[in-house]
Amino acid sequence: MCFPGLLVRPPEGGSREVRSAVRTGPERLQPGPSPRAWRSPLSLVGTEDALLQQLADSMLKEDCASELKVHLARSLPLPSNVNRPRIDLIVFVVNLHSKYSLRNVEESLHHVDTTFFLGKVGFLITGAGREGHCSIHRNTVVRLARTYRSPLLFCDLEVEGFRATVAQRLVRMLQICAGHVPGVSALNLLSLLRSSENPALEDV
Repeated sequence: MCFPGLLVRPPEGGSREVRSAVRTGPERLQPGPSPRAWRSPLSLVGTEDALLQQLADSMLKEDCASELKVHLARSLPLPSNVNRPRIDLIVFVVNLHSKYSLRNVEESLHHVDTTFFLGKVGFLITGAGREGHCSIHRNTVVRLARTYRSPLLFCDLEVEGFRATVAQRLVRMLQICAGHVPGVSALNLLSLLRSSENPALEDV
């Protein structure tokens, strides 16, 4: 059973809200424009609860013109009996030190609507800094990202500085995918990220 949480950062001046939901049935994620009340929803999917929590906290500290919401889930599908916004961006997090982490992501991908793979899905590898002790070779995840034609980011989430940097990148990606950056679409972002392992998102 999955117990995802919803971390919410209101616009400046508001308070943070934490919600929880219990999975009782399958729901296929579908993309769409964000309703006004749910400005920029992002879903982080992975088995590393503590690392995902820390990453979400880092994202909520970033400056964002719109309301930022980060949904944490160990796996997909999400609960079907919960009122939630349409997700603007899904990031699958794979820990190179856990084969279960990779298997969980592979199984979760089957529950994602195909239209998400037009720039609204990304992969994040963590644990590459200790590659000599990895259970998964990074090329395995690279091939997975290429199979789904989705961008791939590398970050050791256990290191605060690296975590803060990738949080900035994810917030920028989310703003673009949510349609809050004029003249830049999710497809433009996909092309940029697939052309370089270290794209300058701040220049988009």
